Amino acid sequence: MKKLMVGMALTATLATAVTPGFGSIGGNQEKAYAATVTYKVTASKLNVRSGAGTNYGIIGSVVKDQTLSVVSKSGSWYKINYNGRTGYVSSDYVQSSGTTAPPAESTTYTVTASTLNVRSGAGTNYASIGSVTKGQKLSVVSKSGSWYKINYNGRTGYVSSDYVQASATASPKLVVDSFKTLGNAQQVILVTADNYDTKSAKIQTFEKVDGKWKQVLTANGVLGQKGFALAKKEGDMESPTGKYTIGTAFGRYANPGTKLPYRKITSNDVWVDDSKSSLYNTWQQKPANGRWTSAENMDIPAYDYGFVINYNESRTPGKGSAIFFHVGTNYTAGCTATSKEQVVSILKWLNPEKNPVIIQSPVSELDKY
Repeated sequence: MKKLMVGMALTATLATAVTPGFGSIGGNQEKAYAATVTYKVTASKLNVRSGAGTNYGIIGSVVKDQTLSVVSKSGSWYKINYNGRTGYVSSDYVQSSGTTAPPAESTTYTVTASTLNVRSGAGTNYASIGSVTKGQKLSVVSKSGSWYKINYNGRTGYVSSDYVQASATASPKLVVDSFKTLGNAQQVILVTADNYDTKSAKIQTFEKVDGKWKQVLTANGVLGQKGFALAKKEGDMESPTGKYTIGTAFGRYANPGTKLPYRKITSNDVWVDDSKSSLYNTWQQKPANGRWTSAENMDIPAYDYGFVINYNESRTPGKGSAIFFHVGTNYTAGCTATSKEQVVSILKWLNPEKNPVIIQSPVSELDKY
């Protein structure tokens, strides 16, 4: 496995995103760091997870004495840069050395003086290279004594912290925060498309932790060949919109680690799509023996892993059957699909005790939920 910055001391730095409207000065940062803080792993092996909790999927690991690129801290978890992606590790197994712990998750730095000199170094004895004005937002990199190191018009500058107000800001509002129909659901899979006619989808997962929604995953996905359905019908090659509970997980291999009820597919397994059959929209085993005239074979690569979306549970004839979340990257016959890696990650994350639901909708109709 590729290792993270082994043998290199970390100079913890702050992301320097610029807030629109403030030119090259500005920005809300995740955290301002002291330039001398180093974070090293103390466990022989430490899992890196996709979210801040042991219920999130493992995306890799780090080893003892490895130096971590820490972005921020959330509770007892460090958010880190891990092989080009975001990961989380338990702070119980990470030792930090330095004078300053990571500050608030999101901090805004605002000038309070009418005019404040920006200097070339951390002191009044350094030359002024420009100035900032009252109310201006600063892109702060780190703090050294009573001076903030900032990004100033593409170069490094320093301003006195006596004339800068640092204030924590609320995390950006998530789309699920506005949903009114979630009831007791604490996990949500959101599948959206730009319109009804596109087969391309965006898949996002959210989990409520300590009463607040947090985003866990974002991935690309696909819908039915003809997109979303206004009114789903058997064989229309469209995926149903709506909010549905999560059914049985399945796969052609052993349980990958999901907490959902799991059923391993055999060569005899089929899903009945014969609207005239009393077994319509149920999982059965061959032979048919006159019980149905058509059924979908389950022992196929698309169903290497997946789960049942509880659509048309009343089994209304002709309303649609065999609606799954499964493996696929092109299009489906009415299901929702994404890469095998993402399907397995979602299966491991899903927890029936958190009453998970899946919502499928064009972006323009999310206000229904």
